Amino acid sequence: MARILCYGDSLTWGHDQDNGALRHAIPDLWPSVLAGALPGATVLADGVGGRTTSFDDHTAPCDRNAVRTLPVALSAHMPLDAVVIMLGTNDLKPKFGGVALSAQQGMRRLIQLVRGFPYNPASAVPKVLIVAPPLCIAPAQGALDSPIRAEQSALFAPLYAALAEEMGVAFFDAGTVAQASPVDGIHLDAAHTRAIGAALAGPVRALLGL
Repeated sequence: MARILCYGDSLTWGHDQDNGALRHAIPDLWPSVLAGALPGATVLADGVGGRTTSFDDHTAPCDRNAVRTLPVALSAHMPLDAVVIMLGTNDLKPKFGGVALSAQQGMRRLIQLVRGFPYNPASAVPKVLIVAPPLCIAPAQGALDSPIRAEQSALFAPLYAALAEEMGVAFFDAGTVAQASPVDGIHLDAAHTRAIGAALAGPVRALLGL
């Protein structure tokens, strides 16, 4: 039975921008949809709002730096056959520099952490699939927190694709199936959240030979 860790931020947790930042129903979360498409597999969801690839946020109620928290998740959930990582949107906050290249560098470090973790058994190193988050868009009211957020989010796909080729991991562009809600220009409605899970089923099957 394959074990798959889905690791991400509020797009994985299921932030519902239409309902006071509460959570989408659990069946609507993309890891839940992925689980439904992979009978017999165990899909584990680890999403934290505000999580970055590698930046500290000392104003947050918990540690949001994936470089520190990913090893904890690996330890908690091993053995794992695959780790699916969708991060980068929060790296575009102005206080973190606001550029996609930093997210690519952080994602490189996360791949290294997955590969270098001291698993038990040592041979049980999971495969990795990195996911470029959907593009940010101008919200219907107000403005994004950075004037370059939208254009920088468009760089996730080419930067992550190049990183995947460099590191020999799998890649998927969530922007091909999902679009941010015009409510805030960042988060997803339930339909687009589900769409990511459905679209990832094929790449995950191919990655694991299912």
